[in-house]
Amino acid sequence: MSDSYLLAGRFGAATRLSPKALRLYAEQGILVPAYTDPATGYRYYAPEQAARARLIARLRRLGLPIARIAQLIELDADSRLVELRSWLEAQGERLVEQTELVDAIARQSDGRGAGMVSKIAMREVGACKLISCERQLTIEALDGFMASAEANIRRYLRDCGVADGGAMTVHFHETVSRDSEGLVEVAIAYEGSVEPAEDLRIRFQAKRREVFLPVAPTCENFPQILRVYDAIESWLDARSDVHCIGSPYEIYPGSQGAAFDVAYPIT
Repeated sequence: MSDSYLLAGRFGAATRLSPKALRLYAEQGILVPAYTDPATGYRYYAPEQAARARLIARLRRLGLPIARIAQLIELDADSRLVELRSWLEAQGERLVEQTELVDAIARQSDGRGAGMVSKIAMREVGACKLISCERQLTIEALDGFMASAEANIRRYLRDCGVADGGAMTVHFHETVSRDSEGLVEVAIAYEGSVEPAEDLRIRFQAKRREVFLPVAPTCENFPQILRVYDAIESWLDARSDVHCIGSPYEIYPGSQGAAFDVAYPIT
């Protein structure tokens, strides 16, 4: 073995990587020893592998998973920088969301959402027929899905010779976030007779009561919209005579000049 090669211990010291890290990176195939002695099992690294090792160490300090690092280290420097800046932007957005969630917990604890809670009201909603489309998606895909689903549904109603419907409701049957997909349903009330088609389905919505809150312009976007949901849920938690009986939904257009209302079906 040439003197220019370094034993794993010396290579790890030079690159500030622990023996455990070197073994892991070798097993994952992202930093394989240049030579392994078949008799002793000693692992040797070439000096030119140091730059790759230090890059891997820096990427690990960012908290990136091994699989993502394996992709990044094969890119040229410019492409890798573009990917990392995009990742950093997403991390910043996630931090904003997490900050908002912490603030939401604080608001529930100290009553800071009282001003919004005071604007919550109840109303009766008549029975209707809905034509809808469902999708599993993250928050980033929500706006695009809402726009395309509404356009497709209203086009289909017109093609069937039916008025293109009334208000649009967006039902959140599961939690939707940046990190996880949830089931979202876009629905439009209509009168007349149509048949389900492709990914469009028909369902009947019974007469019900709902608690609702018109959304102020400052709360229309994510994650600020969470304040509206938190306010309604705080209101529900404080009432022993009212119970939520289904998924929350947004109603477009909203009441009192709002772009949309947030509502929960109640007993």
